[in-house]
Amino acid sequence: MPYDFDQIIDRRHTDSVKWSRYDEDVLSLWIADTDFAVPPPVLRAVRERVAHPIFGYGQPPEELREVIQERLARLYRWRVELDDILFLPGVVCGFNLACRAFAAPGGQVLVEPPVYPPMLSAARNAGCGRKLVPLVEGRERYEHDLDRFEEAVAKHADDGCPVSLFLLCNPHNPVGRVFEAAELERLAEICLRHDVVICSDEIHCDFVYAGHDHVPIASLSPEVGAQTITLFAPSKTYSIAGLRCSIGVIQNPDLRARMLEQTGAGLIPGVNVLGYVAALAAYREAQPWLDELLVYLETNRDYVLEYVEAYLPGVRCKRPEGTFLAWLDCREAGIPGDPHRFFLDRARVALNDGSAFGPKGGAVPSVQDFVRLNFGCPRAILTQALERMRIALEELS
Repeated sequence: MPYDFDQIIDRRHTDSVKWSRYDEDVLSLWIADTDFAVPPPVLRAVRERVAHPIFGYGQPPEELREVIQERLARLYRWRVELDDILFLPGVVCGFNLACRAFAAPGGQVLVEPPVYPPMLSAARNAGCGRKLVPLVEGRERYEHDLDRFEEAVAKHADDGCPVSLFLLCNPHNPVGRVFEAAELERLAEICLRHDVVICSDEIHCDFVYAGHDHVPIASLSPEVGAQTITLFAPSKTYSIAGLRCSIGVIQNPDLRARMLEQTGAGLIPGVNVLGYVAALAAYREAQPWLDELLVYLETNRDYVLEYVEAYLPGVRCKRPEGTFLAWLDCREAGIPGDPHRFFLDRARVALNDGSAFGPKGGAVPSVQDFVRLNFGCPRAILTQALERMRIALEELS
């Protein structure tokens, strides 16, 4: 059946973070939260559960782990055991707990900016060190700096401050890369050789476009799987982030036990009881909806790229291979000062400030000249926002 992704749903005055932060005349294309109605099977399942008058402590439905197991095997030929699967109230919780479990105290966490801001602060939250190895900006796409990656790991192993955890973001937020198996194999080989645990944030794994395939890094080999924590969720995919249900896959019993020690330390709550219900319905019944959504998002992505090239002089964007996010390079646009503030004040369009995706004045000095645009919205809203941005840039000349 066709789904109406062009439907505009007014989210103002609904406690939406995305649509409450700014004034009502601002178009919000910032936080990675889509503006599409949840799939009908998910809405139906939640309504059925809400009809029961008690919302006590919950546990995963018996079949949820089996549905996840089947999904991983079908999509990625990745076979995991039911006991390998655990549940968390968020992916951000997951990689923060991983820092506590595998890098604190005394270790260092390696991250590759520009990257999702909570990854930059996770090491500090756990009281451990942070090592930055920026992605390399190529002509067509960003890539790992494998030489600097290995140098960083090897150097700190020798000086008594070892890198003990690598936070990987794949598909990558904000640059939109879907890393290929060969790239992941090289990263994994370095981590295995230096005994670095990999924690892979794969929350955008469902948003991958034609010509690209998501490869969970843990699926590369049993050896890599034994040294990896994989985190993902139905939250962004199915517009259910507020229900707080995320998934971890940890195939090594020792690593899993260390993570479970952290989850049992009273630091995080359990998963929302409605989150379990929504996750099961989404993974079991909503694939046709997701298939159509991907087509819609891919046309939105192409529209953004074409519009930027044609109508936003000096703005550049490398083609996202995945996610619903565009990393806009404003270095040549002649914008006075901060482009985030410029588009907010002059266009009344809220984008993410690029400076949040890298260290201030550090290893990625140009991030302040970027903004992140969320194209996970109806085309009419996207068009209006881009036209406002065009007018704002025209008024500069």
